[in-house]
Parts: sequence; structure tokens; C-alpha cells
Amino acid sequence: MSKTLKNLPLVNDASRRSFLKLAGAAGAAAAFTATLSACGGAATTSGSTAANTATANKDLIIEAGISYALSTGFDPMTASGATPLAANLHIFEGLVELHPATREPYNALAAADPKKVNDTTYQVTIREGAKFHNGSPVTTDDVVYSFTRVMDPANNSLFSQFIPFIADVKALDATTVEFSLKYPFPGFGPRISVVKIVPQALASADQKAFDAAPVGSGPYKLVSAVKDDKIVFEAFADYNGPKPPLAKGMNWLLLSDAAARVTAVQSGRVQAIEDVPYLDVDGLKSKVQVESVQSFGMLFMMFNCAKAPFDNKLVRQALHYGLDKDSIIKKALFGNATAASSYFQEGHPDYVKAKNVYGYDAQKAADLLKEAGVTSLEFELVTTDTAWVKDVAPLILESWNKLPGVKVTVASLQSGAMYSDRIGTGNYTVAAAPGDPSVFGNDADLLLSWFYASETWMGKRAYWTTPERATLQGLMVEGTQATKDESKKIVGEIVDLVSEELPLYPIFHRRLPTAWEEKNLTGFQPLPTTGMSFIGVGRTS
Repeated sequence: MSKTLKNLPLVNDASRRSFLKLAGAAGAAAAFTATLSACGGAATTSGSTAANTATANKDLIIEAGISYALSTGFDPMTASGATPLAANLHIFEGLVELHPATREPYNALAAADPKKVNDTTYQVTIREGAKFHNGSPVTTDDVVYSFTRVMDPANNSLFSQFIPFIADVKALDATTVEFSLKYPFPGFGPRISVVKIVPQALASADQKAFDAAPVGSGPYKLVSAVKDDKIVFEAFADYNGPKPPLAKGMNWLLLSDAAARVTAVQSGRVQAIEDVPYLDVDGLKSKVQVESVQSFGMLFMMFNCAKAPFDNKLVRQALHYGLDKDSIIKKALFGNATAASSYFQEGHPDYVKAKNVYGYDAQKAADLLKEAGVTSLEFELVTTDTAWVKDVAPLILESWNKLPGVKVTVASLQSGAMYSDRIGTGNYTVAAAPGDPSVFGNDADLLLSWFYASETWMGKRAYWTTPERATLQGLMVEGTQATKDESKKIVGEIVDLVSEELPLYPIFHRRLPTAWEEKNLTGFQPLPTTGMSFIGVGRTS
């Protein structure tokens, strides 16, 4: 598939949390597409790994330690939790998929690359002989249904905002589906990976039942899922796609306790764990393979721009300058992050350094507060209770409380409560939380649109309603008609604008540590996003 602007290593994070438990689905994203392709570059890792290339024993079961509990069901129209999203990588297929580790697109249920009929029409032929886990064939009617239910505003699907360019989907015959677009979208192929194909007969009959007992066409089918215990999968014998199962099944142990995950991989109870505590990375390296992958996943700072003095961008800038980011990264994350110098992380193919880079400058912070007329600033920082965020929060306060006239306290809340009770009601001034839309896709359009085109974030969380927001929205719409070179320029303009205004902006981008038994797993790769993938992975012993 053609590439123009490449993607962020998603993903997103992906902050290591189910930040995706949003208080309501995000609004439709404004169209900023142009030549921003969803084809992506490979993730940057902390070191090279000599991969196990031995033949997999398909009679063995893969066991893994997962960091997050089941927070939502599995229906891919509504699933938003980190663990269900990871599970769905194995249960469902899109017409096109992005490889979880490399973020490179490949045809899944599509038999070939989408055919471009003209700038606003694409046709996709589905894979011959594809079946759902209940044995029913995958039909073009199922494909049409899967897209139209996501697009239907009545269903309030989180994923509708990622395909605002689709006007209509229809079945031409038993093998071909045609997509009519509202405007040209060069990244059409990779972007439609956000919609997973479901059997219409089951999903339409009882959505709640389907949410609990999903049926897809992927290489593994769900056997059972017990909250705070485990998820059990078995290989789908009739799978005929490009990524066949290499194990008899999988058992995902839901181990939210970090010490329990570490013990599980040390003892050999599991072959891989996600979200390795930074404190344990070096100690685990003597027993198993550990690798930290640079991600887009960030800790962002968001302001209630409707409340003084945070409605003044100088105050927002002062608080960014007032953070000793390098010290925070060193002390709390053991160096496993990079201070933000852009909305995108360094090393991303579309990275552009922002005109405003907020290195630690306490004097600059004090001067900006004085310029804003603020001589005394007392407020509460609201954060999520994610373990690594709780490690970071005291160091944020330590930096800010050194500034003259500044006094800050912190409230650490469960993510859902933070968004519903505080941020969603406007009962906050400054928040810090993990964020990573790269769990959905890798292109710059998607990553920018998630926060800045969404009314959910800018209108209902940051309460940013200034003329600069209208300028930003105009730039994103302008991108829909841009050439490749023009679109790069627009990305730079957007990054510069948000780095100046700072309604929501990254403090740093994290590296994500994963541990696995390299001698026992073949084909395994750590992800630049929340979760783990065993697509193309098998056990050798």
C-alpha cells in the first residue's frame, strides 16, 4: 500500500492504561486527512533482539500475564478497555489490519489491496472461504453491517470518529463491497482497520450477549473470560487467513498486581508479561528477555481553559517550563521516557520539532506568571491512579512548589471517576493522565484528531473555545485537500499551534517494557502500545 506520511508507533502507551474508558464516546473527528497515510513505520526499541526462529509446537498453549482487568465487553463496536482491545486483535479481523508490533498494514479479510475506482470510491473483495467462529461464512452483508453500525450515530461508537470520510457502504455482489467517500482520503486502506467485521445475525440479534460472547473470524476464538481472573482462547481450526494460529490456545492471566506479574514470568508460570515495572527491568534481564519499546504513549497535561488563571496561555506555558522533566523521567521512570519536544515522539517518521520546547526553566516560568499578573497560584492537580503516574505525581509537585508563590496538591483518582466526576463536570483546573490513541491506528491524522478535533476532549474536557481552536480546526480541514508536501507543512503548523496554546500537550513519551521467555516463544515482538499480541507467535517448549 502506498505510503505518504507515516505513522506513530502506536501506539497508544500506549499509555499503559485503559485510558480508553472514556466518559462517553468521542465526537466525530474533523477531517484532516490529505496525504496522511495510515501506513506506519516500525517501532523504535531499546535494543536488538535475537529472535527465536524455531518451529512452533501447535499442541502447546501460550500463557501470558496481562496488566489490566476486563473493564468492558468485547464487541468491537463498543469495546474500549485495554485488555478487550488486545484480545480483539486475536478474535476479530478487519478488512485490513495493522501488524501490532511493526504497524505495517496487511490484508486480513480483504483478498487484495482496496481497489481505488476514483478519488472517492474504493472497492474491497473479501477473502474466499473465510468463516466466523460459529461456522457461518463471512459475507459482504456482514461487512456492510459492521461498518454501518459503527457509523450510525444512535450506536454512539467510539470508532465512528476515525472514519468520518465514509459516506456509504454497499455490497456490489457476494464478494465485493464498495465504499463511497465524502472526500478523498489517501489513507483509506490502513484506516479501515479500525472497524472489525462481525456476523450480522449474532450481533444484531442481541448486542449485550454478543458483547460478552464475541464471535469473529480471527485466528483464535474466545472460550471464556472472567473479570480479574483470566481469559481463555482456543485456536480456530477453520481459519484460512494470512496469520494462522501457532498454538493450541492461550490463557491470559489478569494480573493487575505488578509483583504478581513479575513472579509469574520469573517462575515460568507464564511465557510473557506486559507492563514490567521500571524498578524490575534490570533484575528480570538475568532470567528473561526484557525490551522497552519507544511509544507515542504519553503523560499529558490538560488545563481547564475556562477557569482563570488557566484561561491564560502564559500560565499554561509557565507550568510546562516549571517541570523538571528530565529529573522526573530519571527518578520515577528510570529513564524510560523522552521529554516531549513535539506532539509526536522523536523518531517518528512525521516528527517535527515544535517551535516551543519546554525545557526546565524555573526563571522563565516565574517570569511568565509575573507577565500574566499571577503572584499567588494555588491549585490541585488531578491525576489517574495508574502506578507509574502515582510515582510521577510527587515529582511534578516538587518542581512546581519550588516556584515563587505556587502551591500545588494532588488528588489521585481512578480513571473513570476522574473523567466522569471531575473533568467531565468541569470540577478541576489541571490534570495529568496517560493517553495513547495509537492503539487505534498510526497515522498523524488519527493521532492529532483524537484530542484536537474531538469535541469530547477540547470542548467537554479542556473547555478550550478560543479563536485559536477555530484556527486549528481550519488547519485540520485544510489538510483534506492538501498535497503530500503541503500536508507535511500543515502538520508542522498544527504542532506549533498546540505547543503555543497547550490546552492538552504531552509532558513526555514513554518507553514500554515487556518481558518474555525468548527461548520458549517464537515470533514474539514487544509492542509500542498497551497490551500484547500473539499473532504469528507460537511456543517451542
